[in-house]
Amino acid sequence: MQRNDGRAAYQLRPIQIAINTFGYAEGSALIDMGATRVLCTASVERGVPPWMRGQGRGWVTAEYALLPRSTTTRTRRERSGASGRTQEIQRLIGRALRAAVDLTLLGEHTITIDCDVLQADGGTRTAAISGGYVALALALRRLVERGDLPQSPLTCSIAAVSAGYVAGQALVDLNYQEDSAADLDCNLVQTHTGAIVEVQCTAEARAISRAEFDALIDLAGHGISELLAAQQAALRLSGEAQPH
Repeated sequence: MQRNDGRAAYQLRPIQIAINTFGYAEGSALIDMGATRVLCTASVERGVPPWMRGQGRGWVTAEYALLPRSTTTRTRRERSGASGRTQEIQRLIGRALRAAVDLTLLGEHTITIDCDVLQADGGTRTAAISGGYVALALALRRLVERGDLPQSPLTCSIAAVSAGYVAGQALVDLNYQEDSAADLDCNLVQTHTGAIVEVQCTAEARAISRAEFDALIDLAGHGISELLAAQQAALRLSGEAQPH
């Protein structure tokens, strides 16, 4: 099968991660995955949600939004509250990024990762996780530098990628056209050690066998290795080291 952008089945779209793109945020990153662009900012506040007070632990959460013309036709702003889809994506991003942090070492701080999609061409939630990790790492470094934390509570690095079966072939990093035509689509979140944080798979047109599932996860895992390398390169520019 010839992909519409000429990539091989295992190839990611071109990745670019720019750091410190917002001057006010404790950490920020702009991630491009092909035509998908997501701006991720990490904001730090003292204190935690009421249900966590007095436990000596911090909290990492996320918000996600599509800008009105990030899509081919205008997307209305969600002025009356996040839709069900948006809430589901926000929870995924928050869960993924909390997996990278020792919340007891964070102390009673809340870090909110805001992920704003500037342009959507498939894979926005996975790009938000991969870019959000960079913003989070930069924010935690800022907390250490200003003496709010004795050390960074990062325990691992996290990245995510989409994959799926299109016309019977396993593909990684689906663009919008591929995602719309997928028999099954999947999002994989994984650490730099290869540990799986979350897998979301949905059969759109057909169920797949265990062998097909394993092949898809392996394909996505190779893609995540590339994303982790891109994150490391971006963080190296700021002097931030990845956890080992």
